[in-house]
Amino acid sequence: MTDNPVTITSVTSQYATQVAQDLKLNTKEQERIGAELSALQAQLRILQDDQSVLHSIQKTLGSRPAAAPSTPEPSTSLPQQASGKNTTTRRAPSKTAAKAPSTKKTTAQAKKEKTQDAEPKAATASASASASASAQPTLIALIRTHLDQQTAPRSAAEVTSALAQTHPQRTIKSTVVRTTLENLVAKSQAHRSKQGASVLYTSVAMQTATEKTPAPALPQTEQDNSKHEKAGAVSS
Repeated sequence: MTDNPVTITSVTSQYATQVAQDLKLNTKEQERIGAELSALQAQLRILQDDQSVLHSIQKTLGSRPAAAPSTPEPSTSLPQQASGKNTTTRRAPSKTAAKAPSTKKTTAQAKKEKTQDAEPKAATASASASASASAQPTLIALIRTHLDQQTAPRSAAEVTSALAQTHPQRTIKSTVVRTTLENLVAKSQAHRSKQGASVLYTSVAMQTATEKTPAPALPQTEQDNSKHEKAGAVSS
């Protein structure tokens, strides 16, 4: 006995739908991982820049010239006087020779002070860059906070526009926001609904509050009319 063709067609359609949904989820997961990879690459570039600055400081400290010792000028003797006396006199060192060691010492000291000033500045810049990278909240946290603050469902485009206005220093793409929202829905951290062709998202807290709100009671007149209609239907 052969299987019913209608049943086979129904099962095939179900499998095709399931495969399409799995492919869609796979694509969204790739987009999410790509976004996280871009953020990690940005942090890596910051660390590489810091490393270059530190290497430059280390090279400067390692190649600092040492002050050369001063060499005294050899003494010169005057020729003997005509009277025959063997007298010698030493020539006083010139002002240029006396000032040379002091000039070298001043130059070396200036280089040392410049290097010492550059080291804390580079450390401060590195700490500031690392602190700014770690202090920024994640995109998931921003989206969850935004949904918790809303009183009505929001689409992915509305969430993207709101976050771009609130955080202009960050690059926020609608595809990444939509993928993040779908991940929150998959983890039961957000709720998804449809209104026509639009897909809307709400926070779990808002959805729970909406479900717990009781339906408005019918006025007394409508209740009496409903009872009369039921009584008429029974008597007939």
